[in-house]
Amino acid sequence: MLMRARFLRTALRSSRFNTSLVLVVVVLGFAILGPLLTGHDPNAVVGGVNSSPAAHPPLGTDNFGRDELTLLMYGTRNSLEIGAIAGLVAVLIGVLVGTVAGFYAGVVEEALMGVTNVLITIPAIVVLILLSIALGSRSAVTMGLIIGVTSWPWTARAVAAQTSSLRTREHIDIARLSGSSGFGIIVRDVIPYILSYLGMAFTLQLATAVLTEAALSLLGLGPTNTISLGILLQWSLLWEAVRQGVWWTFIPPTFFLSVVSFGLLLLNSSLDEIYNPRLQGGAGNCA
Repeated sequence: MLMRARFLRTALRSSRFNTSLVLVVVVLGFAILGPLLTGHDPNAVVGGVNSSPAAHPPLGTDNFGRDELTLLMYGTRNSLEIGAIAGLVAVLIGVLVGTVAGFYAGVVEEALMGVTNVLITIPAIVVLILLSIALGSRSAVTMGLIIGVTSWPWTARAVAAQTSSLRTREHIDIARLSGSSGFGIIVRDVIPYILSYLGMAFTLQLATAVLTEAALSLLGLGPTNTISLGILLQWSLLWEAVRQGVWWTFIPPTFFLSVVSFGLLLLNSSLDEIYNPRLQGGAGNCA
């Protein structure tokens, strides 16, 4: 309770954290509540082709006469869903590999970190492109999974370093002497001490996954039969929206993609500021 109260006091004094929290909440509200409030299916034709923004629909229509605002709502929600799945998978694998390597050390650590270091040297985007090509159909869940399984090594390295420093501490020695198993010690005495880092790792992985999905979609390798911010940008590229001046089909998705990534990266930075005592001196002055 004391740590939670200290976190809340520090967080409320950080303008960086408050700004990022507002951005994230607004985006989540738009993505989650928006599709519930809209009155029609995103694929429904509501007007003419490439109609400019007017009173209805407020963001105009796309090349098929679909409501661009509704498409944006669903696209933001699906992009966040892909990012959340990827972030969760990457953190889970990173925690599993990192804690085992850092706790057991020796040959186990060398083997796991050796594999991790090799994977880090391989450009993840190349692996993602090959996997996306190999998969004929790619749902939002599938996209999240393949992004997650290619982005865990950096998390694993950081978790291994933190676990390695924890394994020699007094509370770990007491747990060993009490007869606790290695798995039990990791779950009860190691992971709770690195939860703050795991929160930051998840937000970073989430932001990275959203941008990665957009990049793959622009290459024509995004989710199939699913609307996302990347897919909206791909459509505007295919329809030559820039040349035709149909700005409402590419500026709003670009704006929301920027807001999502900026808000999450700012949240990650503010959490580092809150949890790191050396940075808390300027918590109230950071914007």
